[in-house]
Amino acid sequence: MYFRDIIGQESIKRRLIESAQKNVVPHAQLFSGQGGVGTFALALAYAQYLNCHNRSDTDACGHCPSCLKYNELAHPDLHFVFPIVSKKEKKKEVCDDYLPEWRSLLKEHTYFNFEQWYERLDAGNTQAIIYSKESEEIMRKLSLRIYEADYRILLVWLPEKMHPTCANKLLKIIEEPAPNTVILMVSEDPDMVLGTIQSRAQRINIRAIQSDDMVNALVTNEHLEPEAAHEVAHLADGNYMKALEVISVSKENAYYLEQFKQMMRNSWARNVKGMRVMADEMAGIGRERQKNYLAYCQHLIRENFMYRFQAPELNYMNKPEADFSVKFAPFVNERNVFELSDELAKAEYHIGQNVNPKMVFFDLSLQITVLIKR
Repeated sequence: MYFRDIIGQESIKRRLIESAQKNVVPHAQLFSGQGGVGTFALALAYAQYLNCHNRSDTDACGHCPSCLKYNELAHPDLHFVFPIVSKKEKKKEVCDDYLPEWRSLLKEHTYFNFEQWYERLDAGNTQAIIYSKESEEIMRKLSLRIYEADYRILLVWLPEKMHPTCANKLLKIIEEPAPNTVILMVSEDPDMVLGTIQSRAQRINIRAIQSDDMVNALVTNEHLEPEAAHEVAHLADGNYMKALEVISVSKENAYYLEQFKQMMRNSWARNVKGMRVMADEMAGIGRERQKNYLAYCQHLIRENFMYRFQAPELNYMNKPEADFSVKFAPFVNERNVFELSDELAKAEYHIGQNVNPKMVFFDLSLQITVLIKR
């Protein structure tokens, strides 16, 4: 991964490059931001730059032995930790057992999210986490002699999904770091990372991609006309993955929109039978998709509330969503918007806590029945 592959984020790139050039490299760093803004890509590019033998003032060289191994994601001094689903019958219990799938994902996508990785795990309804057993692997990897690099690098993706035992082991390593060891953590929800880890790591907040950088990337990479690129960039709100979803008219979002419409219609009509049918269907789509759907619903509630102010620059909806909002927006107002958002957020939390999804979605529809009439 190279800095040049990442859209925008020039100030962060300069900061990382200067730390390497001045040899002031914090041993524990927490990169915070969504996948669509380049958070993981920046951490990986930084790791490659740190160990490049002929780095320039702007990027890794790309042709030294270290870079060639980084390009294959197989450098002996680079170690990955990421959420997995333990499958003892298939002898997949630690991250290294999933390295082929992991490397394939990274080679195919500069920008990716948890849902894409989760699909590759073929996890069903099982939640992906970083298991306690991984702590033994981390200790083993960090005890190895540095093979051919300046730094031994541990790159932890989504430390907020660590089992407490593993998180505490990582904390001990951060408190007593081995020489020339750099731990790069990439989090989409840093407030869920163990507090003592947060306090001992240097935080690097990755912000949304600037509009001009996004437009240039869409024109160059996706061959959009400038006017269309500006429209997509606005809807994406600084997230390149959202921009690609807007362009492709994601089938997943189209499905979520139809389910949202049906849920609201059932609640408005007090259609209890329809609520039960929908609860049954949503229970069968898997826990991660259920959480994604509820997050999408919260987004639509916000957008429909803002739609009432007739300020297009404040709205972030695609055309099908905007067409639905023409009639639906009046039902989201100052008397119910906060309660609707709270109920959806509560349902998302309960799904994350493994509450029966049929109960969650049926109860949610009943709560909306009361609120939507206000």
